Amino acid sequence: MFNQSTLLFIGGTEIIFILFIVVMVFGADKIPEIARGLGKGMRTLKDATNDIKHEVTKSAKENGIIDTEVTRDIKEELNKVRDEVEDFTGSVKRKL
Repeated sequence: MFNQSTLLFIGGTEIIFILFIVVMVFGADKIPEIARGLGKGMRTLKDATNDIKHEVTKSAKENGIIDTEVTRDIKEELNKVRDEVEDFTGSVKRKL
């Protein structure tokens, strides 16, 4: 099993060192511009993926691939089962 600290393969001192190098290379006045540009890029990517999801879902509904009533019923049943399992495991955890 992986330890939580080894999942990222980078520690706190390495992050501080990387931030120090970024400040030295770009300067403190350019960092907000870089972060703003990265934020805009991430937002554009998120919007594009949401648009793709919307179009795929829309075309699937138009072609009858997705039956929303059936999927809603399945989700309700899954939620009921999940709640029952959580209630059962909660009582078992308290007894231990």
